[in-house]
Amino acid sequence: MSAPQDHDPKNARANRVVVIACVSAVVAMTGMAYAAVPLYNLFCRVTGYAGTTQVAVNSEGIRIIDRDVKIRFDANIAKGFNWEFAPVERDVTIKLGETREIAYRAKNLSDRPMTGTATFNVTPQSAGAYFNKIECFCFTETTLQPGEELIMPVVFFVDPDMADTQETANIHTITLSYTFFEQEAEEKPLAVLKKPGDGKTSGEPENRL
Repeated sequence: MSAPQDHDPKNARANRVVVIACVSAVVAMTGMAYAAVPLYNLFCRVTGYAGTTQVAVNSEGIRIIDRDVKIRFDANIAKGFNWEFAPVERDVTIKLGETREIAYRAKNLSDRPMTGTATFNVTPQSAGAYFNKIECFCFTETTLQPGEELIMPVVFFVDPDMADTQETANIHTITLSYTFFEQEAEEKPLAVLKKPGDGKTSGEPENRL
């Protein structure tokens, strides 16, 4: 003789709660996975983690202190990207809080138009939170025709608060590094062509009686 089944409504409710909790956890974990990349990028921009520099609208109100820091400029090209890319100046020495403009030069060495996008970082990584770019070509699609050359400015300053933080107080040299990658052209949808006056699209079979 089989044991009687348990139809206790309390147990049924408890089971439903467990199922709902499990489903909610899966949904939450999926959402966190999709949000991880933008949240990580935001974290890097706010904290300077991994050498991510800060973005400033301008340098008004920033104090300039009598403390020199040398800024070195580095340029790299991704494998297979046929551009020439280099800083106009290899390094500059500025005061903390002082705004400075420098430039990089890019040239398309190929026989076809090429589009590139540059990423960047600074070293030491702890200086990233204090390196502020006012104008920059990073993350902007740049297209050069065959043989075309372009001068790209960078305007920046180093926050004087860097001298007041124990972790960064002894930093006297910062390297700003850019790497250019080829940006694949986006595929454009095929244009729908119509025959003049008949409203039919090109290639559409014609109905015959």
